Amino acid sequence: MEILKLREGDEYITLGQLLKAVRLVDSGVEAKEAILDGEASVNGEVDTRRGRKLRDGDKVLFKGTEIKVVR
Repeated sequence: MEILKLREGDEYITLGQLLKAVRLVDSGVEAKEAILDGEASVNGEVDTRRGRKLRDGDKVLFKGTEIKVVR
């Protein structure tokens, strides 16, 4: 499992930003397409919103990689 630590002062990161930050996609366009195609799940449920706000404790699964968001 990978860990993504939120930047100081940030309450959340969006799903699209997270995929780019951990280098699972190369661009925002690639993130958007993958998310819309249902390739990402948040806390065990498929989510097709690239603007989905991820907060401390949320877990994302994308193409076999699990990422946990922490503060």
